[in-house]
Amino acid sequence: MDWSRFNADFFWDIFVTYGSRISLAAVTLVVGLWLTGWIARRMDDHMKRLEVEVTLRRFLKSVTSLALKVLVLITVASMLGVATTSFIAVLGAAGLAIGLALRDSLSNFAGGVLMIVFKPYKVGDFVEMQGQSGTVQAIQILNTVLLTADNKTVFIPNGPIINGNVTNHTNEHKRRVDVDLGIGYGSDIDVARKTLLAIANADQRILSEPAPDVVVAQLGESAVVLRVRAWVSTPDYWSVFFAIQEQAKKSFDVAGVEIPFPQRTIHVVQKASD
Repeated sequence: MDWSRFNADFFWDIFVTYGSRISLAAVTLVVGLWLTGWIARRMDDHMKRLEVEVTLRRFLKSVTSLALKVLVLITVASMLGVATTSFIAVLGAAGLAIGLALRDSLSNFAGGVLMIVFKPYKVGDFVEMQGQSGTVQAIQILNTVLLTADNKTVFIPNGPIINGNVTNHTNEHKRRVDVDLGIGYGSDIDVARKTLLAIANADQRILSEPAPDVVVAQLGESAVVLRVRAWVSTPDYWSVFFAIQEQAKKSFDVAGVEIPFPQRTIHVVQKASD
């Protein structure tokens, strides 16, 4: 190898030819990385003001920062004369492959974003979804975590949730308690209604407006079904529901109102012998 050609003139020619391009690329890299961090921080601050859930906020900040850094590196490589067309094509193909492999996870992620934005429920709500019911413990990017009444933790993917039905039992500040109680056909409906209204009016947890009432809900096979309808604050729902049933049994016993059990009357027809 002829080393004699690597003299001062050679390096000067290299500097003249590529120096300005390298300098501009270096400035672009430094400024681009600084702008990337600035944009990510501003976006994070804006999401804080909008009260976006912290997990989603951090994820979006990371994705935005990464995407901008990749864009800066591609721009710098192009300024240095590197052919970026093939590089972009490879990134596109890799992104498509990753998207197909993670399509279920992406569906769950999209569901998580929609739930955090539209807020059909929040942490602490008691909900029913996908055949499960419980208190929401966490809304994660891919899953919603429920704690059931018997203290089991259930992880439900967000994708099916956002495309299915969700019943939120604690979204409103008050709910109506409906309790069905059967009395015998021989019992006095008015006495039973008066007894049940006395129970409802005596319970301080039951709201006076709207006033509680008792209606005939059904004429069943072996009982007249009376329905107690009483409005309560949402946290008192279950305690009032169980209390009404217990007090109804005790009060019916005192008032002589029969609570029947299912029964059938069988008639046996005997054929006369010849």
